[in-house]
Amino acid sequence: MEKGRIIYLNGVTSAGKTSIVEALQARDDYFFYVVANDLFEEMVGVKYLQQNYWKHLSEVIILMYHTAKLFSDMGKNVIIDGMLVEREEVKPHYEQVLEIFKDNPLDIVEVYCPLEICRQRNIARGNRGEMQSHDQYRYMNQDVVHSIRVDTSLHSPAECAEIITAALFGT
Repeated sequence: MEKGRIIYLNGVTSAGKTSIVEALQARDDYFFYVVANDLFEEMVGVKYLQQNYWKHLSEVIILMYHTAKLFSDMGKNVIIDGMLVEREEVKPHYEQVLEIFKDNPLDIVEVYCPLEICRQRNIARGNRGEMQSHDQYRYMNQDVVHSIRVDTSLHSPAECAEIITAALFGT
């Protein structure tokens, strides 16, 4: 069985990852299952996240990757909506991702947006801290090899989805 493609959308909060996920799922040419940091974080429970956020988040994120791998192994395309961080609790995060997906077709897409625009989006959303994107950026792994980069300050989510599918699928 041919393995499904894994597309990891990597970026800080409010960079536009989830909007791109929605645009990719709206397309008629490819179907993707979605796994997302936010969805898996909800599996932990507030009590435990308050006790030791990074310990519990790092464990559930690794489980998320194994879930994505399982879907890929079953021939299903997967989008990961996440962020590759390098904190002590998850080190070596990027290397773990590469190891887990070593036998699966993985493309890591940098979802870029200037931090000031992310800050403005955080304010508009109302459910994120104003400086949350800035804070997350400090923990992002800067050594990630990305297959492609999209800039959500220049392109709409649908345009980003088109850029991604054209680059990765040749369509």
